[in-house]
Parts: sequence; structure tokens; C-alpha cells
Amino acid sequence: MRPILGIESSCDETAAAVLDGDGKVLAESVLSQERVHAPYGGVVPEIAARAHLAHLPELVRGVVARAGLTFDGLGGVAATGGPGLIGGLIVGSSLGKGIAIARGLPYVAVNHLEAHALTARLPGLTEGGAPFPYLLLLLSGGHCQCVKVAGVGAYTRLGGTLDDAVGEAFDKVGKLLGLGWPGGPALERLAAQGEAHGDPARFAFPRPMLGRAGCDFSFSGLKTAVAQEVARHAAGPLPATLAADLAAGFQRAVTEVMADRAAHAMTMAPEAKLLVVAGGVAANGAIRAALAEAAVARGVRLVAPPVRLCTDNAVMVAWAGIERLRLGLTDALDFAPRPRWPLEELAGTAV
Repeated sequence: MRPILGIESSCDETAAAVLDGDGKVLAESVLSQERVHAPYGGVVPEIAARAHLAHLPELVRGVVARAGLTFDGLGGVAATGGPGLIGGLIVGSSLGKGIAIARGLPYVAVNHLEAHALTARLPGLTEGGAPFPYLLLLLSGGHCQCVKVAGVGAYTRLGGTLDDAVGEAFDKVGKLLGLGWPGGPALERLAAQGEAHGDPARFAFPRPMLGRAGCDFSFSGLKTAVAQEVARHAAGPLPATLAADLAAGFQRAVTEVMADRAAHAMTMAPEAKLLVVAGGVAANGAIRAALAEAAVARGVRLVAPPVRLCTDNAVMVAWAGIERLRLGLTDALDFAPRPRWPLEELAGTAV
């Protein structure tokens, strides 16, 4: 198989990558829009789409050139077709289709969630490989779900969030603590201060769904509990020690819930011997450590891709394209991008 171009534009990262037919990364690039959206406290869809339109063509030309190729040397194009913000999806899909039409290449409309799900199978990433089946915990600002991965296109949802996604909860609590946006990484740093110098058990925050059957999540009540504690203090910036303790208490509650939910998932799919964690929140060290401990206790190995492959990127899109092309699966050029596209709807599209 000749090299595959991957394009990602589902939210606020503009990304492109080229992988050879065996999955080796020949070139990749990710352009973050964080600085553009930060003044608004979150992603503004129209601004995101315009940024993709402005930067994606040059980004794609750049990765193809750095891979030592021309567009004639490609063997296919894979672009995120959903789920995500519709404006960005249209930009990336249209560019990918245009390249496929111009060069007569096969086109794959990649489900963004499937791309995360298959990342662990990238050659060389997981010691011993990542054979099916395995469990996936997808943790990000937009998604929080546990899925059994039985094969390409074969996914069983074991549980998901009933309200906020975990990354969304981190960002909202970060905002309550005056950390700006995105709040997740800053909150983790502040929580480390609370763990080291404060009292992470100072606040009796709830552990939503802890001990419940199944693998569903809920973070709205926990977020509200933090908001109530913040509201009890006078207006103005929170004292540094108080903010650190709040951050540490919130993060500890989340990690305990995550470990509990993962433990329940492992009992629901005992044949899976790998637990893969992906998405932006998978970069959180405390959550990784808690999940690793829960996995080891049940004889399961935790696989956490490098941070750059946990957040949105085009390497995972190109790899998902390769996995599908190997099975002879392509998409028509009239495929319409889908802002909502549950993994379960891929059933029957592969073997």
C-alpha cells in the first residue's frame, strides 16, 4: 500500500499527517487554535472553521513535501467525517475529497472516535501489539465513554456520561478557579500543589456513580459541589492554598470515579486484556496512574498513547484510514460530514 494522507479538522486542531502503508509516520503537523479561542473561554465554531480554511491547505502541502512525496505518490486520503463541529468537518472533508478526485485516489471518511479507538494499534506503539478485543476509555472535552473494541467497525458501548464529559468538567472547574481556558492542564498543575502542600481531603466532594453497576459516568454534581464551595468565599481571586485544595479535591474525586468505572468495565468484558485510554484527558498523570492501578489489580494492561496522540491529531486519522483500506473499505465522494456519528453506527461496515 502506498502512503496515506490523513486530515483532521473536527474541532480546534488543524492537523495533517502522512503514514506509509505499514503505519510508519513520514510527516505530521498539528496547528493549535488555543490562542484564538482563549479570549472567548471555549471553542467558537465559526472561528474554528475559518482557521481550518485558512491554514489546512498549506499544512497538507507541507506534510506531503516533508514526507518526500508529491500528491501523485499517495495511495489514498483519509479525512475526519465526524463527529465534530460541522464547519470544520466540511473544510477538511472537502479538501480531502478534492485531492482524491484530482489524483484518482480512494477516499475514507474517518469516524473521529474510531480513530481514537484504533490508535493503540499503531505499529510500535504498544508492546506486543494491540489485538482485538480490548477496552477503550475515551476521555476528552466532548466525549466520555467506555467501549469494547472487537474489531474495525465493531464497537459495543458499555457506558458513557449522563451529563458533562470529563474534559468539559475539568475546563468548567478550571474556570471557577480562575485558571482560564482550557482549564484541564492548569488544573492538574494546581492540583499537584494541593497534593504536595495542602489538603486534598479538605472538601468532601461527591463521587458520582461510584460503586454503581455498569460503566456510566456523571460529573455535573461534582462540578456543582466545587462551584458551591467557591461561592462560599468572598468575591475576588481565591487564596492560593484554597484554590490548590479545591483543585486537588476535585481531581482526586475524578480519579477515584474513573478507576471505579474502569473496574466495572473490565468485569463486563473479561475477555479484553488491554485497557486503552485516549482523548485529551488521558494526558492527566493522576488519572493514568489510577487507571493503571485498577488494570493491574485485574490482570489487564493499561495502554496510554503518547500525549501527542491522545489529543486530536491526523496520525490517528491516517492510521484509521489504513485499517479500513486494508479491509477494502472506502467511502463515496458524496459522503456528507456528520456532526453526530456514534461508534455503534459503524456496525457492519467492516469485519
